[in-house]
Amino acid sequence: MRVLALDTTTRAGSVALVEDDRIIVERSGDPARTHAERLPGEIVNLLDAAGVALSALDLFAVAAGPGSFTGLRIGIATMQGLAFVNRRRIVAPSALEALAQEGSHGLGPGAVVAAWMDAHRRDVFSALYRLTAAPAFERDRLIEIDPPAAGDPASTLLRWTRRFDAPAVFIGDGAVLYASAIGGRGRVMAPPALAATIGMMAIARARAGDTVDPAGAHPLYVRRPDAELARDATKEKPHRT
Repeated sequence: MRVLALDTTTRAGSVALVEDDRIIVERSGDPARTHAERLPGEIVNLLDAAGVALSALDLFAVAAGPGSFTGLRIGIATMQGLAFVNRRRIVAPSALEALAQEGSHGLGPGAVVAAWMDAHRRDVFSALYRLTAAPAFERDRLIEIDPPAAGDPASTLLRWTRRFDAPAVFIGDGAVLYASAIGGRGRVMAPPALAATIGMMAIARARAGDTVDPAGAHPLYVRRPDAELARDATKEKPHRT
């Protein structure tokens, strides 16, 4: 099974071609350029380099989020369009789960993995998972014990300390950025490019029949857009007379 996978949850993002259990090629993007400027050119260039036509792909995959609203919309719309034109199915897993899949390597069943992405405004997008004995990239490998959320790193840690076992690993750019807040609570891991992981997860889900039509792929938002927050803040300001 050949899968084209895309991640636009970060400024750089990545694109990958995965075939069965092999990563054929994965490329990170240029963070100095927007996703709107780079797509679909990056996809075309990657497929050309691999010698694979769009019509030869069996499945499309894209990270659903969380991340920048514009980046998510562009990434998902791009893959929806390609999947629709080629009459293929799509898989859209969470980037937080993809991070946790990577962070779980080398850990045993029962270990807790924390995924932290930089949400800006001194916040992190976070989720917490418990590892099972299922194979890597399978949906059943991770049990979500705290769902995706956005919040202050210190408050997130305090809430987790009261409710859950300490994570063995914190993974993501948010974990690296706020490593001082994490302290010695767990090992901090820098995030890899995620497109290949998204592709491997997609293959595992496709084998289980867990795919959707292109229109069924939706972004994972865990907080409201900046424009809405700014509009509400303006409304709440008292009027001077």
